[in-house]
Amino acid sequence: MSAVRKFDWVRRGLIFAPDGRYDWMQTHAQNPAVLMLKDRLRVYFNCRPHKGADGNVRAYPTFVDLDINNLGNVLAVHDKPVLELGENGTFDEFGAMACSVIAVGSEIWLYYVGWSRCIGVPYNHAIGLAISKDGGVTFERAGKGPILGRTLNEPFIQNSPFVMKIGDLFRLWYSTGTGWIAHGKGMESVYVLTHATSHDGINWQRNGIPCVKSVMEHECQTNPCVIKLDDRYHMWFCYRAGLDFRNADRGYRIGYAWSDDLRTWHRDDAKGELLPAKQEGWDSQMVCYPCVINIKGKLYMLYSGNHFGQTGFGYAMLGKQ
Repeated sequence: MSAVRKFDWVRRGLIFAPDGRYDWMQTHAQNPAVLMLKDRLRVYFNCRPHKGADGNVRAYPTFVDLDINNLGNVLAVHDKPVLELGENGTFDEFGAMACSVIAVGSEIWLYYVGWSRCIGVPYNHAIGLAISKDGGVTFERAGKGPILGRTLNEPFIQNSPFVMKIGDLFRLWYSTGTGWIAHGKGMESVYVLTHATSHDGINWQRNGIPCVKSVMEHECQTNPCVIKLDDRYHMWFCYRAGLDFRNADRGYRIGYAWSDDLRTWHRDDAKGELLPAKQEGWDSQMVCYPCVINIKGKLYMLYSGNHFGQTGFGYAMLGKQ
């Protein structure tokens, strides 16, 4: 077994935060997901309007285009959501959050998370698929229902999909809920990372077994991103404490694991983690939702900042490349 390399990330700054230009884009830039184009980087993310009269929030996916030679340079901000919310009673009636985008033939497939609301617990999440035939500008749902939802063995939420195709097999890493914990006046969800496979990208085989070990009680793991470097697979994800996590000490930070066979993952946060910034700023309390990409042989990490991305998303670059 070869030695595990160390990834030293150097912060490069904030890229984009909503400025109120559209009613549906008032706050948040969550879950950056990348589509590599010839002359630019298209980054899908999720934003929110102000809370409705009922006090609840909604989420809409859209994108910005970045200069591929200077990720801090925003070339364009899309002027509408790429997917509207689902109809009454569907799994994505109250939110649609882009998470992973992949080219399949001449189409662009967007795997996203749908929000529905509940009474016993605040919400439920399931994973849907939308398809673009115009290069990733507009999308249509593959169907009104989710491609991954609750099952006999996975009875709680499913969210944060990351999809890649290796050979003829689609591979999906995602979060699955392990339960809800009553805490204070509310309920908090606990979830871990697991894995599924598919021959068509729509019908999935899964077992719900966690693939990354936890390092704290009631740890919540989400937003995996997997890349291959030097015949080894590397995963970045974010994790937090299950309770009392809306603060800098117990909120999201970015962890790391590696695998040689895509079955056994070795967690080693110290080799590739990104922690909240030490100086006050947009990412000083929380870093979350990593998306690691290879551009012309150089590694970059896009990620969201404080308050689950309320302050926008930015990037870091691997040092000593």
